[in-house]
Amino acid sequence: MHDRDCLHRFMFEQYPIRGHLVHLDAAWRALIEHREYPAPIRDTLGEAVAASVLLAATIKFEGVLSLQLRGDGLVHLMLAQCTSGLGVRGLARYREVAGAATLADESGTGAAGTGRIVDLIGAGNLTVTLETDDGAQRYQGIVPIAGGRLAESLQAYFENSEQLPTRLWLYANAHGVSGMLLQRLPVGEASGARIVDLAAVDDAWRRVQLIGETLTPEELRSLADAEILHRLFNEDDVRLYEPAPVYFRCRCSRERVGGMLQSLGEAETRAVLAERGEVEVRCDFCNRAYLFDAVDVAQLFNAGVASDSGSSVH
Repeated sequence: MHDRDCLHRFMFEQYPIRGHLVHLDAAWRALIEHREYPAPIRDTLGEAVAASVLLAATIKFEGVLSLQLRGDGLVHLMLAQCTSGLGVRGLARYREVAGAATLADESGTGAAGTGRIVDLIGAGNLTVTLETDDGAQRYQGIVPIAGGRLAESLQAYFENSEQLPTRLWLYANAHGVSGMLLQRLPVGEASGARIVDLAAVDDAWRRVQLIGETLTPEELRSLADAEILHRLFNEDDVRLYEPAPVYFRCRCSRERVGGMLQSLGEAETRAVLAERGEVEVRCDFCNRAYLFDAVDVAQLFNAGVASDSGSSVH
């Protein structure tokens, strides 16, 4: 049985190369619980969520890493986020057109049903954003969407943004998502790495990537991480660290929604209130509904008015 809802870090003892393995089962099902995504969109979103965890785990920070895909295709927005504590959430927005029916085919037949990222997103960009919790620091890297799979676009991101050489393998279906990352570190930064000969490191990096290519989606999905590492790198001295839990976490709150209504403006908020008797805002990530009545709206735009309601419903 494979590892569930966790991230495993591992390190090659003799080379400045590290890796991560991630699996989401219950966390993934919670993330898509309120959504009925066509299979190729669902699976690509799952790959993006796995990738966000793998990337976030390579960085020491307190904040949120966002992986965003925007394009002119059927799927015009896909967003996956992972916090420094490995809490994940994600969503996809796609156009409801006749071609969307093809995407619902689980067999993946047809141009749109292949799950190729360029067929889903079209011409567009992949953006990786890192933002600290206090908002004091923000880093963003953008590359054009390229290749057939998300992992290929991410490889282009690392190559073009002068990040550390990195390879990813990603897999997703309705029941779970999995991913593996390999990353070459600067010589001397890998704890315990004994080989410092650059030619030897170059050779080792080429070799582990080639071996990584032999990992099948079924093995990535079904094998325990220790079995995966033994299957791939049994001739190397690889240290597997203790797992860290990964979980679904939406960061929405009544305060955030109230701030959004304030930015929308009092006139428009009161217009909705007058038309419907209350203002309902539903979170795109977790589907939680936040309700604001007349007293709540008055409090939003007049700090002197108290509110006793403060309701949210699922």
